[in-house]
Amino acid sequence: MKAITVAQLRQNPTAALEDVQAGETYVITRHRHAIAQLVPASSSGVGVVPAKAPGGSRLSQRPRRKTYEEAEAALADMRAEW
Repeated sequence: MKAITVAQLRQNPTAALEDVQAGETYVITRHRHAIAQLVPASSSGVGVVPAKAPGGSRLSQRPRRKTYEEAEAALADMRAEW
């Protein structure tokens, strides 16, 4: 089991993740205190995160923004009412 600081993991996560994929376990430390373990997925018993639900983006349901010309026309109408 290897130890790695949060700063080291943040600077070079690829090397640590390659070691974990090869079966190595890491203890992640912050200020010399263990805060987490990084273990291979097969030994942790944690399943894979499920895929995102199918379907399109809901952004298409939002009202369309006015173009510059449409906004200027609306402002002109409002000014004409004064």
